[in-house]
Amino acid sequence: MSAIGYGEARGKWVLATAVLGSAMVFIDGTVVNVALPHVGEDLHASLSGLTWTVNGYTLTLASLILLGGSLGDRFGRKRVFVIGVAWFAGASLLCGLAPDVRTLIAARALQGVGGALLTPGSLALLQSSFRPEDRARAIGAWSGLAGIAGAGGPFLGGWLVEAASWRWIFLVNLPVAVAVVAMAARHVPESRDPTASRSVDVAGATVGALGLGALTEGLIGWQDHGPGSPLVLAALALGAVGLAGFVLRERQAAEPMLPLGIFRSRVFSATNAVTFVVYAALGGVFFWLVLFLQVVAGFTPVSAGLALIPVTVLMLVLSPRAGALATRTGPRLPMTVGPLLCALGVGWLSQLPLQASYLSDVLPPVVLFGLGLSATVAPLTATVLAATADEHAGLASGVNNAVARVGGLLAVAVLPLVAGLHGNAYASPRLLVEPYRIAMACCAGFLVLGGALSWAFVTVPAVGMPADRESG
Repeated sequence: MSAIGYGEARGKWVLATAVLGSAMVFIDGTVVNVALPHVGEDLHASLSGLTWTVNGYTLTLASLILLGGSLGDRFGRKRVFVIGVAWFAGASLLCGLAPDVRTLIAARALQGVGGALLTPGSLALLQSSFRPEDRARAIGAWSGLAGIAGAGGPFLGGWLVEAASWRWIFLVNLPVAVAVVAMAARHVPESRDPTASRSVDVAGATVGALGLGALTEGLIGWQDHGPGSPLVLAALALGAVGLAGFVLRERQAAEPMLPLGIFRSRVFSATNAVTFVVYAALGGVFFWLVLFLQVVAGFTPVSAGLALIPVTVLMLVLSPRAGALATRTGPRLPMTVGPLLCALGVGWLSQLPLQASYLSDVLPPVVLFGLGLSATVAPLTATVLAATADEHAGLASGVNNAVARVGGLLAVAVLPLVAGLHGNAYASPRLLVEPYRIAMACCAGFLVLGGALSWAFVTVPAVGMPADRESG
């Protein structure tokens, strides 16, 4: 099938399918945050239980997203994408019916598996379907529209929590999934990497997932049991050994899930480093801000979700333009300025008064944060894909998504520990304030680091440059 132009009708269908599929994953990465106080109350969950409700999903998503990307390259990106959408819908149903927090955590982990299958496929579908000169524009539109879904998740969650129940934040995925599968079957062309092996690196995926899961368990357990707990120490040690074993396995395997040669590209490696710290900050901000607005400032779930609507609007308007600008001028400037603007907004949000007014206290820093995010996401995504050969689109997308999710996963696990919050203290306005300020200051620091890394290492003159693609 010939390459698709951005303005063609079939191009719009491919973009819509990729956006809607990704939207489910991004929404469920943020929508649960606004419902956490209600989930905790309904299921009698502690802070560690709520943290695992967020991280159970992120853990499997981050651990298996590389496998999802390579499966798409090998067996068909459209096929794996559709399987992922159907899996995600089934797991969402289990989440909506969960009778206790342990069941909810398990169902969230299953959701992450579906997300790991469909997320890299969504970007790889754009990279392989559109003409080279239209890819940055399509990716920019995807970044803006899918980013809107993630940023709009808290609002959707707040409305569903108030209008019905927190359970509906998961059940709403079912009709969306049906629509995505139908659109993909009718309008999306199949693509694959003809040179890819048909074998699957199950051992690598398993070792990586176990290592990351053990590390996360150790960090979350630290909150309740302290650093001297034998269980905490054993989990941290197992995590370190597992992650080291994953790297060793991928280095020695004849057909690895993650060919380490892809990191020979300096731009690819640098952009993923920026991704890690920026998305660590975003994971922390979405977790802590919505909690503070409800518990301390007294916002309703809908009001807390609405607080982030300016981010949605700004990303819709500006992300495609940011992608086009990076194509012309290079990604270094927007990837430097964007995180720094985000850092200013997050630093401002860290100092919210206890009786915060939305218009005077919350809106200005949220707008600043949204401007920075709009400048960052599309150039970052286009740069990491352009730094590798086209046949590795699924792998590159999987790596970048995995790095982003691991950043958010570790931030959500570590920040309560750094901030000194544990047990049921999250439900107390008095006990939440100081940990919130500490956690948000850490997030601002991550963003400053992201801008500095971009300025120092993302130095290619344009996103579409074929240079520095040593990804063999």
